[in-house]
Amino acid sequence: MTVESRLDAWSRGWRGPLLAALIAMIAGLPGLLTVPPLDRDESRFAQATAQMLETGDFVNISFQDQPRFKKPIGIHWLQAISVAAFSEPAEREIWAYRIPSLLGAMLAAAACAWGAAAFFGPRLGLFAGGLLGATFLLSTEAFIAKTDAVLCGAITLSMAALSHMYFAARGGPPTSKRPWLLFWGGLALATLVKGPVGPMAVVLTVAALWAWDREAGWLKNMRWGWGLILFFAIVGPWAIAITVATDGAFWGAAVGGDLAPKLAGGHERHGGPFGYHLAMVSFLIFPATLLLPAALWRGWRDRIDPGVRFALCWLIPTWLVFELLPTKLVHYTLPTYGALAWLMAAAMRQPIGRRLGLAGAVLSCLAAGVFAIVSIYALSEFGDGADVTWAALSAGLFVAAGLVGAFMILRRAAASAVLTTGALGILAHAVFAGGLAPSLEPLWLSREVAEKLAETNLHPREGVTPGPVEVAGYAEPSLVFALGTSTGLGGASDAANAIAQGRPAVVESREEPAFRRAMAARHMRPYPAARVKGLDYTNGDQMTLTVYRGVPQPPVTPDPLP
Repeated sequence: MTVESRLDAWSRGWRGPLLAALIAMIAGLPGLLTVPPLDRDESRFAQATAQMLETGDFVNISFQDQPRFKKPIGIHWLQAISVAAFSEPAEREIWAYRIPSLLGAMLAAAACAWGAAAFFGPRLGLFAGGLLGATFLLSTEAFIAKTDAVLCGAITLSMAALSHMYFAARGGPPTSKRPWLLFWGGLALATLVKGPVGPMAVVLTVAALWAWDREAGWLKNMRWGWGLILFFAIVGPWAIAITVATDGAFWGAAVGGDLAPKLAGGHERHGGPFGYHLAMVSFLIFPATLLLPAALWRGWRDRIDPGVRFALCWLIPTWLVFELLPTKLVHYTLPTYGALAWLMAAAMRQPIGRRLGLAGAVLSCLAAGVFAIVSIYALSEFGDGADVTWAALSAGLFVAAGLVGAFMILRRAAASAVLTTGALGILAHAVFAGGLAPSLEPLWLSREVAEKLAETNLHPREGVTPGPVEVAGYAEPSLVFALGTSTGLGGASDAANAIAQGRPAVVESREEPAFRRAMAARHMRPYPAARVKGLDYTNGDQMTLTVYRGVPQPPVTPDPLP
């Protein structure tokens, strides 16, 4: 049996989407299990979810004692379900909070395969879903406990269902009840996870199709009446509850404090020029980079094809919005990667010419080379002798993925090139995220501090030392997640007070003089128990954190009465 016939057998019916989801799971699982909690967004999301489980308040979102009115509740509910099923809030096991993100990536790959199969056939549908699931960006977001992988899954599901309804009006097979239910369900999930992003992508796609086709009779297949009822049944209860619980403050903070600054300028220093996302896509979509030039060229040339046209109307307007947005982060365009995967699958319907193959080979080798350099640089800056094997294996696999894929696509073997490069690329990402990155100890200050506290019997969770731990000069959310909700983030004086109460303290070197003055003023001597050095990668600061033992002071005896 040839490779093509095997792929045809594996991709028929539900098997194609299932296999695409399996590819996404394999790509994301190593990082989910091994990478420590990341700063800052992941740890903020995870800590807020932990507090929901600790307090039983599943409406308000808080980080310690501060309201966190930025995103809707969806990701926190999904994480809470996962943690309740597989772990405990007190255990602070980040993998349990990441399971919804992995499932979101799997949903994105499966939905991409399902939608593409309707237009291009099951085998190319499987290629589309597998390409999306293997991309560097999606497989990275799959192990980060925040909104983006789930958002991608929800939007891709809605778009795939929408495409089935669109294709039915363009000579495709008639639709059943399933597409409209999946469309509205996916749209509601996207809204509950990240507010207006999902509806924006859908509206832009529908508007582009309407303008291009000059008719929109197919929109009646969306069953607006029952669809809107389903949408509001999913989104409405929380929207009402949060409005009542916060007296409307959530919406003012979410729009005025989070959304509006991103529209006005480079929010939180995350700015970039127009074309930023286009410049990054060759790296973020690796190992599918091989097919990127062919996908864009063939996509425009074959735009009369219903599946290609739908993908272009999904891709171009939403991509342009993110390019025009002053605030830019690499994951913003992830909801459009399903459309790129469709165009790549469509490009494989015909042999890829030498020029397009050469362009893809060059871009793929460039992306692979950059990832290999990053692996070696990470070793030189943050690793030691024990990490050489991981770095060499990671760099070697990235280079092999780029070179082998380039060689095969230049030999006009596009399908074999995609399969081989995809497998090597997934393996390279697994080694990089699952092996090399977690072993670079200077990057994981919070993990190292928590381990030092445990080794010296100073971690309050062990029940030997009273808590909470007081921290001066280092306030990353990952440390709060590791040590518990009540972790103090005050200054040097608060750290000295903690020592006097018998609680441990962690002091960064810049706070050390003030801490020692505060200790001297209390006629106390500090007792260091451990020291951690490393890089706070969120701001680029080198840090030295010293763990101090708590020294409870004797009670003050009042002077006797005269």
